[in-house]
Amino acid sequence: MIQAKNLSKHFGAQDLFDNVSFQLGPRERVGLVGRNGSGKSTLFKLILGELSPDSGELTIPKGYRLGALEQHIHFTKPSVLEECIQVLNPEDFNEHEAEKILFGLGFSEEDMQKDPKSFSGGYQIRINLTKVLLQAPNLLLLDEPTNYLDIVSMRWLKTFLKSFPGEIMIITHDREFMDDVVTHTMGLHRKQLKKIKGDTAKFYEQIIQDEEMYEKTRGNLDKKRKEMEAFVERFKAKASKAAQAQSRMKALEKMSTMDKLDNVDSLGFRFRFIECPGKQIAEVKHLSFSYDGTKNDLLFHNLSFPINREDRIGIIGKNGKGKSTLLNVIGGLLDPVEGKVSYHPAARTGHFGQTNINRLNMENTIAEEIQAENNELTISGVRNICGTMMFEGDLAKKKIKVLSGGERARVLLGKILAKPANLLLLDEPTNHLDMESIESLTEEIGNFPGAVVIVTHSEIMLRNLATKLVIFHNGNAEFFNGNYDDFLEKIGWESEESKPRNQKKKLTEKEIKQRRAEIAVLRGKLTKPIKEEIEVCETEITKNEDLLQRITVELEKAAAAQDAAKLNDYTHAVGKLNQIIENLLEKLTNSIENLDFINKKYDKELEQL
Repeated sequence: MIQAKNLSKHFGAQDLFDNVSFQLGPRERVGLVGRNGSGKSTLFKLILGELSPDSGELTIPKGYRLGALEQHIHFTKPSVLEECIQVLNPEDFNEHEAEKILFGLGFSEEDMQKDPKSFSGGYQIRINLTKVLLQAPNLLLLDEPTNYLDIVSMRWLKTFLKSFPGEIMIITHDREFMDDVVTHTMGLHRKQLKKIKGDTAKFYEQIIQDEEMYEKTRGNLDKKRKEMEAFVERFKAKASKAAQAQSRMKALEKMSTMDKLDNVDSLGFRFRFIECPGKQIAEVKHLSFSYDGTKNDLLFHNLSFPINREDRIGIIGKNGKGKSTLLNVIGGLLDPVEGKVSYHPAARTGHFGQTNINRLNMENTIAEEIQAENNELTISGVRNICGTMMFEGDLAKKKIKVLSGGERARVLLGKILAKPANLLLLDEPTNHLDMESIESLTEEIGNFPGAVVIVTHSEIMLRNLATKLVIFHNGNAEFFNGNYDDFLEKIGWESEESKPRNQKKKLTEKEIKQRRAEIAVLRGKLTKPIKEEIEVCETEITKNEDLLQRITVELEKAAAAQDAAKLNDYTHAVGKLNQIIENLLEKLTNSIENLDFINKKYDKELEQL
């Protein structure tokens, strides 16, 4: 169990959090939430020992192993499989586990023998994710693990994390992913930390209730203060009331003050819509594309579909299949090998994509870059968009070249807000945004009166927005006239996963016997402390229940004798004992669930031998 007590951290004049405390219990999966810049990644670094707190202490049990997803890439082995299995303990060596994880994260059998340095940055991060999952740490710290995953890999990772036998702390902007995995939500809000049992919806509901209660209490306090000040002002000169006025003046001096809560900065999205008189804004006709300009290695071929005035079309599929490429062909950034995209004369597009971010003018300020998108905007209009994208005041004068990747993405979103459009082409627009901003963006996309074509790996966005789909699978792309749930029901991701990609080598009788012995040792190592904890809990519950029974008898005697002092003492003791027993029962339940989970896990492994 990890315990943090009164942690504080600041950078220069910026206070990230102040005197925060928390503890992490057995098998808890905790989602860490908070606005961008609130200190989530910093808290991870404190736990990992990469940073030191300015005050407070962090207690980690001896021998408790931490595992974190490395964003830094450093590979030393010639193949993906060798790179991954080097982290395994020789005693617990299991190459099949490495293959299973790699397959789950989208690697093929052929990929196993390739040089890890030959893969794209996103797949290199997946190799690092495999390495940390293989080490089976007590605590997994995952900072945005879904950023480079497609939906298939995300669904696999979700299942893996739900069955992980240790503890997890996860930062992700994907709310649905987090809610499916976590048992608890912990959030940094107004430089404080709050942890609740349940998902993000329950957490934010609690925050709203707390702030409503705070404001109500502050309002009552202000009202009381004004009444007392009015009384003092009115009667301080009257001899008959002077003593009362003096008394209230002293009470006023002792009254605490409660500051009004500041507004929390958030992104506000308002797309500029321009009417298109036609029912159809664009039409994709017999589209084919390959990067070498020939009919070899086509990413998609003979793809046709209309883009109607109010369509919400989601482009889905595994990474590297051509989703962003299709969006760039539709947007006119790439030329097709065959076919064409026909636009209505009144069509106006707003295009958000990673390649567009690279086209920002590095020497422009943020305000200049926004202005360049729409020369009809007034200075005030430009400033409003900059403020919406959280570049208020002098921040709008910063040059693009000094901005982070996330800040440049916000500038590009600002450019789209500046440009009147009736067709939005959006490639992973939620990258670099926090949960609240994603919800705001999703709502505004839903309210946009024009058409939207969006590439996203967020299943919650697909469910909320997409009414039609373009699906990349089976070596091509096809139009699907239905929503995401229709797709899951009629086609589903399993269609691509059904092919046996790796035939497991059949174990000999000797190897099976050896593996059974290894499983028995691993099971024993994990279940022994839990069984001991169960025994201790049961003993303590029995002891406290016996004591409660004896005190209840004494309480009844004190009540009969009308002995107020004893009655008060015994009532207090009964309340305290009931609370102790309740806590022990909760601990016992958790331990029994943990034991049951571990036993089922290893029973399943034994069945598969």
